[in-house]
Amino acid sequence: MTGDPAGEAPASSLLLAGDGQQAPAARDCLVEVTVPVYNEEKILARNIRRLHSCLTGNLSFHFVITIADNASTDGTFPLARQLSAELPGVSAVHLDRKGRGLALRHVWSRSDADIVAYMDADLSTGLDAFLPLIAPLLSGHSDLAIGTRLVHDAQVVRGLRREVISRAYNLLLRATLSARFSDAQCGFKAGRAEVIRALLPDVQDDAWFFDTELLMLAQRTGLRISEVPVAWAEDPDSKVEIVRTVLEDLRGVARLRFRRPDERLRVPSRPPLVQDEPDCEPGTKCRSAHSELTAPEQPR
Repeated sequence: MTGDPAGEAPASSLLLAGDGQQAPAARDCLVEVTVPVYNEEKILARNIRRLHSCLTGNLSFHFVITIADNASTDGTFPLARQLSAELPGVSAVHLDRKGRGLALRHVWSRSDADIVAYMDADLSTGLDAFLPLIAPLLSGHSDLAIGTRLVHDAQVVRGLRREVISRAYNLLLRATLSARFSDAQCGFKAGRAEVIRALLPDVQDDAWFFDTELLMLAQRTGLRISEVPVAWAEDPDSKVEIVRTVLEDLRGVARLRFRRPDERLRVPSRPPLVQDEPDCEPGTKCRSAHSELTAPEQPR
């Protein structure tokens, strides 16, 4: 994907751009889903095919799946290139350093999609939540959207240790940073591309704290963050190093706690990418945003 190669346009100019633009039809929208990977050759092919099949069968507009390899030392990247040659709309990029945030920054700053999203390679989050995740972004009701495992309607299967750590971390964010979102760490997020590109230059972390820092910056800027309850099952083979990640997150929280608040940017009302209630000529049939999103694409 190509766009702003540097990803360094000032936040204010990007957030203030686009007033008066007419919302395109759903089929003209492009969604890019990034899947960061590190040594995932055992599950990569199965899960990318599953994701590709799900998006093909459920979305009526264009999508791209980008596999972002974080310096894998096994056969992950050759397999990713093979999948990109096999499946339409799948691409692969290789980075020579580890870091989920680094992978997302690399892909998102170059994307020309309308919506950028990411999900973990193990697909721990149920894919049924993807359309509800991006719907408020397409309608213009939200700027970012996150999956959450910490609300009543979420269905979560995981060990007690990770449950306690996750809840404690998010309580810490609320207590120290006044976070208003419930789950900073769920690997299932999306955002309007121009808003994400505006925020990226001010996000310092390139590892696991990237998500928290991006969300806190968005909150402090006055952006709208929606939450979607998800079904989530713990991957017993997860490569997350719990102790190291916790320590890095605590250092990140301390940095944000004492960081000088960013100047609040004026965020104008933005036209939806998909109209909820399109204007119709008399005698014609109107289509809602939901029907545009879920209807099968007509042959051209």
